[in-house]
Amino acid sequence: MTELLKDNKTAKLNKPDTRKLGGSTTEKLTQSATRSKKEKAKYKVKDTENSLVLKLKDGEVLIEMFADDAPRHVARIKELVREGFYNGLKFHRVIDGFMAQTGCPYGTGTGGSGKKLKGEFNKRPHLRGTVSMARAMDPDSADSQFFICFADAPWLNGQYTVWGEVTSGMEFVDMIKRGRGANGMVDNPDEIVSLAVISDL
Repeated sequence: MTELLKDNKTAKLNKPDTRKLGGSTTEKLTQSATRSKKEKAKYKVKDTENSLVLKLKDGEVLIEMFADDAPRHVARIKELVREGFYNGLKFHRVIDGFMAQTGCPYGTGTGGSGKKLKGEFNKRPHLRGTVSMARAMDPDSADSQFFICFADAPWLNGQYTVWGEVTSGMEFVDMIKRGRGANGMVDNPDEIVSLAVISDL
């Protein structure tokens, strides 16, 4: 039977020191410029700096970001993505016919990155594939949580910040595990495998 370690025992467990890699080793690990260019080109996006690749359990999803319509939100999303913030986070709230929500570090919908964003409500409508920011009652309370619409949701227009849209792979978004009940909370939810800015690949 596996023993659960108590505080006094876990204190004795130390992570092994990692050796610093020498210059020759890091050179081998660095992706060549040609390969990197091919990697980015395969996604066929207009602007690699403002496009994301979202890896889900069933496949890759491409998201084009609207830097002109929601500059602060796009900048913050890219900052969090580059920190690896979203990798492994759960789609904690998923309502069939409506949307899939993620971006909470606790997997409950109660957390964020700790930095609130002033609303950038724009004229972009909430359509199938729209990526928009979740928030509380306060219009300036968006943080790291966002949702992807499964279908058109016009009642959200002008009230939530639309910052992107799915341009490829929506069929994989459709395969995200649904929640139960009106609130859509999910038992054993699907996760973001990884989220990356395409220009960084």
